[in-house]
Amino acid sequence: MAEDFPGWHGTTIIGVRKGGEVVIAGDGQVSLGQTVIKGTARKVRRLSPGGLDIVAGFAGSTADAFTLLERLEAKLEATPGQLQRACVELAKDWRTDKYLQKLEAFLIVTDGAELYVVTGAGDVLEPEHDVTAIGSGGNYALAAARALIEGPEDAESIARKAMAIAADICVYTNGNLTVEKLAK
Repeated sequence: MAEDFPGWHGTTIIGVRKGGEVVIAGDGQVSLGQTVIKGTARKVRRLSPGGLDIVAGFAGSTADAFTLLERLEAKLEATPGQLQRACVELAKDWRTDKYLQKLEAFLIVTDGAELYVVTGAGDVLEPEHDVTAIGSGGNYALAAARALIEGPEDAESIARKAMAIAADICVYTNGNLTVEKLAK
């Protein structure tokens, strides 16, 4: 039965905006139940629709996330230089399209200036404190980064430290990071 299937778990993705740059970092662990299937997955990607430089990180089903990333690229090509509008259009489609409604993933996206979380509930959220995180270890990483954001560290250092803390606490998160940085 489907409910007996252990399911895919985990990941932690964090976005930190500080000092004129945005960093998105993600761990590399893919788990099936209590088994680590892969430790080197890349859940943070650079997109270049229409020559733009966008970084996106995803948590959830990989196939679903890639579908959403493809849709986001199409929205960005249709609305060049308007990340917020592209994210809102994606969220509208995600919420209203019967096929997309079944997708199970979250996205964090940035163009180096703006930082958003996009969800299947139709949300496009901009973090209040220049830090956001998603995934099973997201709350741990978020708390750690919020504690560090007022200190002297740059965005990348904060993201790396927060991810290390999340990896120490969340069994579905490892310390094998993919880190992408954009500045505006």
